[in-house]
Amino acid sequence: MRFRKLKQKTKRKEEKKPQVVYASYPDKIKALITDMFMIYAPILYVIAYVIMGGKDAFQSSQLAPLMGVTLYGLIYAILIAKFGQTPGKKAYNIKVVDDTTYENISFFRAFIRFIAFLFSATILLGLLTPFYRKDKKALHDILCNTVEIQIQE
Repeated sequence: MRFRKLKQKTKRKEEKKPQVVYASYPDKIKALITDMFMIYAPILYVIAYVIMGGKDAFQSSQLAPLMGVTLYGLIYAILIAKFGQTPGKKAYNIKVVDDTTYENISFFRAFIRFIAFLFSATILLGLLTPFYRKDKKALHDILCNTVEIQIQE
C-alpha cells in the first residue's frame, strides 16, 4: 500500500511539457532574410548616406559596418526580449523562447544569442546543426538554451 501511494504522488508531480512545434529551417531562413531587409538594410542606408555622407566614406571606414551590426544586434535583442519575435519571425509565426519554460528571454540573453549567431554563422557549422537535431536547434540556440517554436494563431 505504501508503494502505491508513493507511485501515485510521483505521477501527480510529473509536469507535462506543453506541445510545441519546432520552427522549420526554411521558415527560419526566410525570417532572417526578411529581418535583413526590414531592419539591417535601413540601418546601413542611414549610416552610409546620412551619417557618413556617401558610399565611398562608408566603404573606407572600418567603424561604420561595426556600428551597423551593433545597432542591428541591439534592435534584435530588444524585439526578442519584449515580444519574442522580430518582424521576420512574426511574418512566419516563429517565436524565440527559453527551451525549458517556453517563456520570453531577457535582453542580455537575446543579445548574447545574437553574438553567438554571428559566431556560428562565421564557422558555418553552427548553422548546419539543425539538420542533425530533433529539436532543430542551431549552435546559438544550444549555447543560450533557447528554441525557435512555431506559434499557432
